[in-house]
Amino acid sequence: MNVVDSSAWLEYFANGPNAGVFAAPIEETDKLVVPSLAIFEVFKRVLQQRTEGDALQAIAVMRQGMVVDLDTPIALRAARLSVDLRLPMADSVILATARTYNATLWTQDVDLKNLPGVQYRPRRS
Repeated sequence: MNVVDSSAWLEYFANGPNAGVFAAPIEETDKLVVPSLAIFEVFKRVLQQRTEGDALQAIAVMRQGMVVDLDTPIALRAARLSVDLRLPMADSVILATARTYNATLWTQDVDLKNLPGVQYRPRRS
């Protein structure tokens, strides 16, 4: 299973330098877990930069995976991770979702670098 965080989704949609790294986990939709928080973050960013139609198209792609809502068990796990690892809220929710589903987390977020189960790729220009 795979979880792709917002930074990686946005890289993929922008066809950025790391898009190819994230294409495999994104396009393997039968193994893709999509936290609802990632949908929020991607929709917001695309809406800020493009049009609502573009943002909705991005979300349609994301919804090809299994969308997971933030429920109480994931929220509590995220809170523990946030405290233990000193992570911001969004990062801890995404990581908690990945760990709940025994999924690999794909990211460009340096806060998640070197954590077990994380495939980190630094941002490239």
